[in-house]
Amino acid sequence: MPILEWLSQYRFAWLRDDLIAGLTVWAVMVPTALAYTGIAGVPAVVGLYTIPLALLAYAVFGTSRALVVGPDSATALLSAHTVSALMAQHSGDYGALTSSLALLVGVLFCSFGVLRMGWIAHFISQPVMKGFIQGLALVTMMSQLPKLFGVENVGGNFFQAVWALFQQGPNTHLPTLGVGLGSLVLLFALSYFFPKSPAALITVVAAILAVSCFDLHEQGVAIVGVIETGIPPFGLPHFQSADAIGLLQGALAIVLLNYAESLGTAKAAALITGGSLNPNQELVGLGMANLGSSLSSGFVVAGSLSQSAVSMTAGGKTQMAALFHTVFIILTLLFLMPLFKNLPEAALGVIVIKAMIQMLDFGYLKQLRVVSYSEFSLALVVYVGVLALGVLPGIGLGVVFSLIALIYHAAHPGTAILGKVHGKDMYRNVLRRADAKTLPGLLIFRLDSDLFFINADYCAERIRHHVAAAAEPVCEVLIDAETINRIDMTATDMLSKLHTELAQKNTTLSMARVRDSVRVLLKQTEVEQRIGSDHIYDSITQGVKAFCQRTGVPLPQDENKVAGSAAGE
Repeated sequence: MPILEWLSQYRFAWLRDDLIAGLTVWAVMVPTALAYTGIAGVPAVVGLYTIPLALLAYAVFGTSRALVVGPDSATALLSAHTVSALMAQHSGDYGALTSSLALLVGVLFCSFGVLRMGWIAHFISQPVMKGFIQGLALVTMMSQLPKLFGVENVGGNFFQAVWALFQQGPNTHLPTLGVGLGSLVLLFALSYFFPKSPAALITVVAAILAVSCFDLHEQGVAIVGVIETGIPPFGLPHFQSADAIGLLQGALAIVLLNYAESLGTAKAAALITGGSLNPNQELVGLGMANLGSSLSSGFVVAGSLSQSAVSMTAGGKTQMAALFHTVFIILTLLFLMPLFKNLPEAALGVIVIKAMIQMLDFGYLKQLRVVSYSEFSLALVVYVGVLALGVLPGIGLGVVFSLIALIYHAAHPGTAILGKVHGKDMYRNVLRRADAKTLPGLLIFRLDSDLFFINADYCAERIRHHVAAAAEPVCEVLIDAETINRIDMTATDMLSKLHTELAQKNTTLSMARVRDSVRVLLKQTEVEQRIGSDHIYDSITQGVKAFCQRTGVPLPQDENKVAGSAAGE
């Protein structure tokens, strides 16, 4: 169990730092958790219900020393869209379904961990993730802007929400707008001039004081209202099997996004705090955290980059900081909830909006457009998909297009024609090195991937293309197999047929730098017998010399010197 590993190495000197870190994260997470309930569509107190068992469970089962789990804007929005879609089909208890979704996410996480499926994080590429996050940030901001203007949130996709907000402009509630803009200015000012201050907590306190002192609630400013005091109700959420099926698509989307985001945060934290990460155990840790949240009537949780950074900046050394944080949250639930009665909804919306602005990174997309237009196009499709189609279809597009891109690149790997670099015993891509020269009649072909069923025909087609396009008749095709770590039956069949096809044109097929595991299969399928073991070389240089000896083509000048020197010795 991971907790035993770090607990056995715990130093008493770390206790003070972890205590301060736990208190600091509490000051950040309380207002954030209250704000994110507005995204998830649940009562404000549920944000705090979500935290204690989730923190405790991850501290016990997670492998990161610094990762802080808790409410997250992205997963909260996915939760809201998933539950809302199910509620549109049949009636139900929104809160129970929200907790049921967290339960299902936890079960999926734990199942994937037990099955050692830590690789699932790679289903979403970085450009797709960035495109999704940019779209998600804009959608989330649009969902909160009605709170600032004191108008109704009519829903719909991003563009529909923008148009609806524009239409409701004349209905803006000025006192609410004043509270919202004041909170926005205060929050950004504190973050800019006093970056280490608990800006969100100070903003919440200031907004509560403004509402209380000026009786703004009586003027129509929406507030959180009376929040129930006490520990959360524990137990399994009530749901039916049909509900689980309806929630499954959203749960899978949350698991993919949640794990990719959380694992990336944990890896970044590990570089600073040390310690090792086990991706499969991280699945279990995140699963247990979501199960804990579900059992305490909460919603989906994820690893938080911002709050993990706060913990580390405050000096947090281990998950002991999370245990202290848990205690502070419980004390808040027991004694401090009445203080939040006059908290204006507009202030919570401002906290969410600021968090979303920090997530925007259009510079990344601009750079991506220059570096890789294909990946930029992929990110743009997901970005626009989230805005136009919605969050769940958007992430669905992301996964589908990631898989399509993966399959396409696997089916169309990089290839190169190699030439001898003048003055050096090395062979490089002739398109990248001007000093790499080919030998007349010899085509040295390199495939930059494994050779298997999905790219075997493509590989053969590229060889045929280069043979046909050669300035002089090709007498031999030498395949540099150094980058081929795996080969399958389809590929061996292709090599056998290619050998026969080339032989009919008086062209020899040979291979160099073949790995042992690949050569075993070549022998078992008799491909080596057809090619001839004397045409499988340990190095490209050896293959080039053999070609020159057979055909009478002069060796490259520097190789000739090496050969003459060796003969003299």
